[in-house]
This record gives sequence, C-alpha cells and structure tokens, in this order.
Amino acid sequence: MKNLLLALALCSAAPALAQTTKKATTTRKTTVVKKAPVKAATPAKKTTTTIKPTAAATPAPAPVAPLTEAEAASGLREALTTGITKAVGFASEPDGFNLNDDIRIQFPPDAQLVATTLGALPLGKQAVEQATSLMNRAAEAASPAAKAIFLNALQQLTLSDALSLVTSGSKDAATQLLRKNSEAALNAALRPSIVQSLDQVGANAAYAKLIERYNKIPLMTPASTNLTDYVTKETVDGLFILLAQQEAKIRQNPAAQSTALLKRVFGGK
Repeated sequence: MKNLLLALALCSAAPALAQTTKKATTTRKTTVVKKAPVKAATPAKKTTTTIKPTAAATPAPAPVAPLTEAEAASGLREALTTGITKAVGFASEPDGFNLNDDIRIQFPPDAQLVATTLGALPLGKQAVEQATSLMNRAAEAASPAAKAIFLNALQQLTLSDALSLVTSGSKDAATQLLRKNSEAALNAALRPSIVQSLDQVGANAAYAKLIERYNKIPLMTPASTNLTDYVTKETVDGLFILLAQQEAKIRQNPAAQSTALLKRVFGGK
C-alpha cells in the first residue's frame, strides 16, 4: 500500500517536473539593440589671420623747376658748340664730303649734261669722277675755316631765342636759325678758302679740261668753267646738314647729352 502511494506521487509530479525542465531549457531570445553609429567629431577649422606688411609710403618726386632763359641759352650754346665742332671735324676729314652721300658735291646743275655726255665716252666716266672727287676735296680742305664763323654767329643768339629754340618741337630749330643769321657771312668768308682749295687740289684744272672737251661737241650749249660760287654754296649747305644732324642727336638721344646741363635742358624731351 505504501509503495502504491509512492508511485502515484511520482506520477503526478512528473508532468510538473517536465514542465519545469522545459522552461529551464528554453533558450532566451536576446534582443540586440543597434546603437546609432557615433559620428566622428568634425575638427574645428583653424582661422588663419594674415597680417599684410604696411608698404612704406613712396615720397612724391620733387617738382622740377621750370627752365629759365639763362639755362636754355647756356644749354643751347653748349649743344651747338659741340655740334659745330663735330660737324666741321667730320667735313674736314679725308672723304668727309666725298664719301658722305648726304653732302657729296655733284656736278653743277647747268653742267649735268656735261657729266652725262662725257661719261658715255671712252675714258670720260673716269674723268668726270675725278673732277667730282676733286670738288669734294676742295670742300673738305676749306671746311675748317667755317668753325670760327659758326661760333661767332652762335654768340648772337638772344635769351628769348634760346628758350623758344630749346622748347621747339623741331629737331633742327637752332640750326635753321643759325643758318638764317649766318649763311651769307659763311659764304663770303669761305669763298677765298674755296678758291684756294680748288686750285690746290686740282679741281679747277680737271673741271676746265672736261668743259673744254664738252664745248667742242657740235650743237652743244657751252658750259661755264667757274666752280667757285657753286662749290662754296655746296660746302656751306653740307656743313649745315651735318650740324642739323648733330643737333638732332643731342635733342633725341640721351647718350649724346653728355653733361648735366645738356640733360637738364634737353633730357625732358
């Protein structure tokens, strides 16, 4: 009887035990809560402050005083004295006229037909060239006498003349005024030197021989054998051309403004 009661008790306890065991073996579900990803912190931007150096103030150039009449006169005389010296020097050199196309003396206009006609004959071209060269040699030999005449005319320029010439837009304004004031005197003063030079270099003899040959050609209008006036005029013209070139250099080329005074007078142009 006792054993029967024990068996019944065990049987009634078995479901409960099984239920308990089942509960014990049930796997618990784990709920994983996903955390939001943590954003990396954005580094703060560095603010760079650039301090610009303060430029030193450039002092304004001192105003240039206006050119005075006295400065203009001194500068102009210095420029023209330099120009005259160089022009006469160039003209006086061997071939100073003869090989310079700007001033080379050709046959006189009324004797151009002489040169053309005789130049077409045998040995005529050589004779014409020889006579032409000798005319230029005479001009070269007479040119030194022009320097003193030029310099004397230069001293006659007035203060007001000087200021207007310095500020002129013409590159040879001073030469032109000098020519106006001195050309007649220069022709008169050079004429004796030209006469002497034409004889010394043999230009008169060579030219006269050509004219004599030409005048023998039938139906030709006789040409003059006198070269003095023509060569004198051409020599003076050549000297003024050279002087104008020197003046233009001083006005326009800073390298030719060789002194402080020349830079002051002509440097601002």
